[in-house]
Amino acid sequence: MAENTLRGDLLIEHSEFAGVGEVVRDKSGIVIDGRNYAAVPGFANAHTHAAMTLFRGYAEDMPLMEWLENKIWPLEKKLKPKHVYAGTKLACVEMLKTGCTVFTDMYFYAEEIAKAVEDCGIRACISSAFFDFFSEDILEESMKRVEKDIKNLSNRKLIIPAVGPHAPYTVSLEGLNRAKEVAEENNALLHFHLAETEKEVKEFEKKNGKKVVKVLDEIGFLNKRLTVAHAIWLEKEEIRILAERGVSVAHCPVSNMKLGSGVFNYRGMLEAGVNVCLGTDGAASNNSLSILEEMKFAALLQKVYRNDLEFKAEYVFRAATENGYRALKLRGGKIEKGYIADFALYNLNSVSFCPNHNLLANLVYSASNSVVYTFVNGIPVVENGYFMGDVEKELKVMEDARKAAEELCQ
Repeated sequence: MAENTLRGDLLIEHSEFAGVGEVVRDKSGIVIDGRNYAAVPGFANAHTHAAMTLFRGYAEDMPLMEWLENKIWPLEKKLKPKHVYAGTKLACVEMLKTGCTVFTDMYFYAEEIAKAVEDCGIRACISSAFFDFFSEDILEESMKRVEKDIKNLSNRKLIIPAVGPHAPYTVSLEGLNRAKEVAEENNALLHFHLAETEKEVKEFEKKNGKKVVKVLDEIGFLNKRLTVAHAIWLEKEEIRILAERGVSVAHCPVSNMKLGSGVFNYRGMLEAGVNVCLGTDGAASNNSLSILEEMKFAALLQKVYRNDLEFKAEYVFRAATENGYRALKLRGGKIEKGYIADFALYNLNSVSFCPNHNLLANLVYSASNSVVYTFVNGIPVVENGYFMGDVEKELKVMEDARKAAEELCQ
């Protein structure tokens, strides 16, 4: 990373980087003294369920399907719009304070998610989630809501609309076709869970007679609009197909380890040319929303499980930044002229950066809580370590989330 590290000023104009590493003579605008800070591109959390911060620590030490069927889905039936707003706002603050500037969400009550996003000043791809459980009636009802959500989410400054069919085991092939059509008609993105567990892929193959990626390819579901989360239990040929179709993959190492889902074939994805991004999944299965942590665990998991000792910190850093922005069709994830001014300032006087032999290694492996400023569209949304620079605003977000969690989980 040394060759990509510059010392100098940053100039932001019209929400973009207008000067990088140059000396800025005109000091007439807002000036922040960046000495002893490292400016780092904002992270993209490529897969989460933001409002599930309300379930943090609620259901522990269980495999995925037991966790979903016995704990999470019953609780989600009690969700109200106000709960989703409070939980999403807490998630936004947590992500901003760890240098994340954009996230991809898949959940219910899209309008409440959008309000929380706009109130916090973060950027988000909001996927209108749906399940049809292989019922035509449920599918028709779901698609009416999804189309309404997509129209309501369009043309909003910090929001990218997406269609979010849940997974192959909860959405029919007809549902996936409909999701693809709605995305194309509205120039929206697609978000989807894929091959998270071995049991899931075996049951799909038994039912359909073919590998899941082959079937998805045959129905035309795989395309450049699509980001799939997890993608663990895939064979080499399936990975090749994802790469050829331009599908992005959101790797969620912490959630996958916590739920015992399996180990991602990171090297195989890279060799095939897949655009690999990083996600936290929801706080119910992580329990953190820190992409800093995901970078560290993603790298270490490959070293210890795959014995890939030459797996570089650079791979996960790129996944967390420019690859995540690429999946969202945004010119971001880099600090370069003409790129969106989404970035964070890290305190180099923090103990986790001392000594600073290798900035990238320190960032990936030790920068736990060193964010001082976070900027979205060139606007500071974390200042001096606090959301909006105001500890009282931050405490209010947490108090509202506590109340919502108590209502749901009592």
